Amino acid sequence: MKFEDKTLVWVFTAADINKDGFVTHDELRTTFSKWFSDADTGKTGSITQEQLTTVVNAAMPAPAGFGGGGGRGAAGQNQTPKPEDVAKMMAALPDSAPAKPLKPRKVLVLCKANGFVHSSIPLAAKTIEAMGTKTGAWTTTITYDSADINTTNLQQYDVLFLDSTTGAFLDDPNDSGTTAARKAALLAFVRGGKGIAGIHAASDSYHAAAPTPGAAPGAARGGGGRGGVGGQLVAFMFTSGDKNNDQKLSGAEMTSLADAWYDKLDPDKAGKVSQADFNTRFAALMPAAAPGGGRGAGAVPQGPDNQVGTWPDFNNLIAGFFKFHWVYPQEITVKIDDPKSPLTAMFHGKEFVIHDETYTQSINSSWSRKNVHVLTSIDYDKMSPEDKAKESNPRADHDYGLSWIRREGQGRVFYEAHGHDESIYAMTPMLEHVLAGVQYAAGDLKADDSPSMK
Repeated sequence: MKFEDKTLVWVFTAADINKDGFVTHDELRTTFSKWFSDADTGKTGSITQEQLTTVVNAAMPAPAGFGGGGGRGAAGQNQTPKPEDVAKMMAALPDSAPAKPLKPRKVLVLCKANGFVHSSIPLAAKTIEAMGTKTGAWTTTITYDSADINTTNLQQYDVLFLDSTTGAFLDDPNDSGTTAARKAALLAFVRGGKGIAGIHAASDSYHAAAPTPGAAPGAARGGGGRGGVGGQLVAFMFTSGDKNNDQKLSGAEMTSLADAWYDKLDPDKAGKVSQADFNTRFAALMPAAAPGGGRGAGAVPQGPDNQVGTWPDFNNLIAGFFKFHWVYPQEITVKIDDPKSPLTAMFHGKEFVIHDETYTQSINSSWSRKNVHVLTSIDYDKMSPEDKAKESNPRADHDYGLSWIRREGQGRVFYEAHGHDESIYAMTPMLEHVLAGVQYAAGDLKADDSPSMK
């Protein structure tokens, strides 16, 4: 089930108030009205996108079967990759590592996602495990539990691999002391001489929209930049419902939105909509949707780049946080910024084309060539004007790093922005790139990690 399909299930479940398997006009109106009332904590008569995102994320229940097949952790994340994806990944694995380990290495893969849950997380974890086993570069432990990030447990590992960890992935919402201890353990781990490697949504962590006047408490704290599973839905709601373009929704606009959407959900005026019809017709509601109901160019609205980091030490460590991504599968030309690095040797100095969900980093974040040694980046000149126009508030320098390394205290950090789609884990050069990155983080592969811009 795709993320978009899951969103439909969540919305239907929330709106089916009497749980009879259908959604009526009144039920959709009531659901939207409740979301508005819960978000309008200051009783101002209007709500911001951040306020509504917070409420929708809290209100939207997870249906049975969320996340795919079995093997769930406490948070309900799927822990089992599809066999066909594993087979393709195993066939693409490198035969050997670029460096001989200085000693037996151990890697801890953390798969905890506290925002958007990527379907590729269990495959990425399996990839790291299989890669270490085949090449002899390391042994692997996989966990979906943030409680494993503690000083005692981390002592046995050389690298912590952040597997598309989104949101406030270390936070215990009921215990600020536990949260602080986990954060301190992670920072001490790398600064004391160990390594951290991250892939894709490891940079979609610990940032949020800057607080706005009247925002609901906590609306700008702790999360991933897309506002969890409800962020995309709310973005669509604002695109469709904010008729006066004041970047807020009034109670009347919310009611009008429910009416307009229900008219499209129930074109036959049957008075109720089944789950199947709801799923089929919801695509028509999406602004700028691609033909056939998919997500098309610009389908995810992007506002001003007002993101702020919510854990500055981590934001600087991983060296950026998510602002925007082109809609998958955007074609991107990957430029090799440091062709002499052992971490890019597999690319032989040649650019290549990739199709994946490609992140850009917030302008206001710590991503800078003064902070990182860039390995690869987007060849922005090779993007079409139409594709460039899909991003609101692009960086003035058009500098979009994709992978990089940096020092953090006595330790080392490697990050690769691609890895959203399962197909990435069947690309041998990309796997060789990640292998080299993990070996760099472990301290086995030496490389120039001085900032690209002095």
